[in-house]
Amino acid sequence: MNAQHFLAVLIRAGLGLGMAVAALVVQPVSAHHSFAAEFDANKQVTLKGSVTKLDWRNPHIWVYLDVKNDKDDKGSVEAWQCEGGAPNTLTRNGWSRDSLKFGDQIIVEGYLAKDGSKTCNMRLVTMPDGRDIFAGSSAGDGLPTAAKSGGRGR
Repeated sequence: MNAQHFLAVLIRAGLGLGMAVAALVVQPVSAHHSFAAEFDANKQVTLKGSVTKLDWRNPHIWVYLDVKNDKDDKGSVEAWQCEGGAPNTLTRNGWSRDSLKFGDQIIVEGYLAKDGSKTCNMRLVTMPDGRDIFAGSSAGDGLPTAAKSGGRGR
């Protein structure tokens, strides 16, 4: 094997390894879901509940709520999980990891999951102090009118 042939083999092996590494790095990004794949923009929901947990991490925050079932005479409680925007987006909209605490009563407006689970994509959250804050929804419908106007006057 001459030196040129050996060099060509090394270059091809290096390119192959580089493409394999690039594929592994890109894979987590492609696993990120789109709004339309998981949520239904035509099925809006309003939840009033008590915060049980706030999971503040990338790529989306999650707020967990206990919501009283109004359709049940026994007053049963349903556990909901609500996806918000990225922490960076939410910080720019007035959120922090300390914005919600266990037991806080909030109202979440959002979009139901297509799979029928107790999951929603948050659009707007009425905080315990009555402020309405955009929740970074990935629905692509922009900032809600109530948030643009400074809230609903609650």
